[in-house]
Amino acid sequence: MATAEQLKALIKSSFSGDRERLLTVALQVAAHEARQGHTTLAHEIREIVDNAKSSIKVIPFKQDISDLVSLSKSEYRLEDLILRDDLKERLKRIFEEYKQQDKLRSHGFQNRRKILLAGESGTGKTMTAGVLSNTLKLPLFTIQVDKLITKHMGETSSKLREIFEVIKNNKGVYLFDEFDAIGSDRSTENDVGEMKRVLNSFLQFIEQDFSTSLIVAATNNLKSLDAALFRRFDDTLAYKLPSLEESVQLITATLGFYKSSTLNIKELLAKYANLSHAELSQACTDAIKMCILNNNKTVSKELLDSVLKERQLAY
Repeated sequence: MATAEQLKALIKSSFSGDRERLLTVALQVAAHEARQGHTTLAHEIREIVDNAKSSIKVIPFKQDISDLVSLSKSEYRLEDLILRDDLKERLKRIFEEYKQQDKLRSHGFQNRRKILLAGESGTGKTMTAGVLSNTLKLPLFTIQVDKLITKHMGETSSKLREIFEVIKNNKGVYLFDEFDAIGSDRSTENDVGEMKRVLNSFLQFIEQDFSTSLIVAATNNLKSLDAALFRRFDDTLAYKLPSLEESVQLITATLGFYKSSTLNIKELLAKYANLSHAELSQACTDAIKMCILNNNKTVSKELLDSVLKERQLAY
């Protein structure tokens, strides 16, 4: 039988809506029951927890913002990201602070929850949001910023307010992609009054947000953002095009057993220095598909050269 403390913790986490704490305590109860020799009960509890972790909570969005927020489940892991070591360490710090947020709060501090990702397209910003979601076992919500601006011009601020209500009431990772659409510098001469009001509203909402959700904003153009935004975020991560070593690592991992033992990736990449992570990954995927269709077992130098050239010409 679960201990009195475990029962109290289960009830408390259930009423507070702290799903992660509820699952953690449930596993502690399973371990306790296993030590007592109640192996069947312990197995059943673990099975319930595993099923709960694999399911995504369905959020009943209000009809008027249902087209602005999409829900997905990510399978990305930190190991899938080809990033500089310093960026991976900073992501690990976000994970660790989230997992020990109660400890930080007891000392008067908040964990990092508002993250700005900046860098060229295809360098891993969206994947990072997926890694945060999967690692922390939180649903991933993507805010369709382009629709927010184009479809709801004139009522954007009110839609933002409703979105932040969702953030407050439903714990998750919330990705504002193409964030520069609403975060542009307010001093820009060609900026319209409506967009300035939208940015002011966002600044107000994010500053007043004390939820347990993670808010992630991704931009391709850091320099275009309003200076007032930076102090609203707990961390800013700068993404760059992959180095030669990172490109070799990415291609090797993507090709897997389709990589020919005679393929010299580093030598080949000397001609393709400005391709992003996404472009390299897509080129490898194209090569593998062509390999399969032509009944070949491995990707040759000529084939990889061809698909990389296609990507370079396209961009």
